Amino acid sequence: MNGIRRIVLDILKPHEPKITEMALKLTSLPNIDGVNITVYEIDKETENVKVTIEGSNLDFDEIQEIVETLGGTIHSIDEVVAGKRIIEEVRTPQDRH
Repeated sequence: MNGIRRIVLDILKPHEPKITEMALKLTSLPNIDGVNITVYEIDKETENVKVTIEGSNLDFDEIQEIVETLGGTIHSIDEVVAGKRIIEEVRTPQDRH
């Protein structure tokens, strides 16, 4: 089955609800096999989180609706994987810093 298989989002969210609740709400959507949420910055009122979602035929609009319902804002879509299988990114000499 083709379609979006992985999407990685940079999200700004309030401290509440906790990331555990966000993960459970996202996994309640159809076709989602797993969700990984990592907090990478915290300030007085908000958290920046990286959300990785995997499944089959992921519906971005449904994902965005859940995020916004929980008070979050999607800053960017940092990765999308689509097709029959997941292709992992390959590091090249240009990736060296």
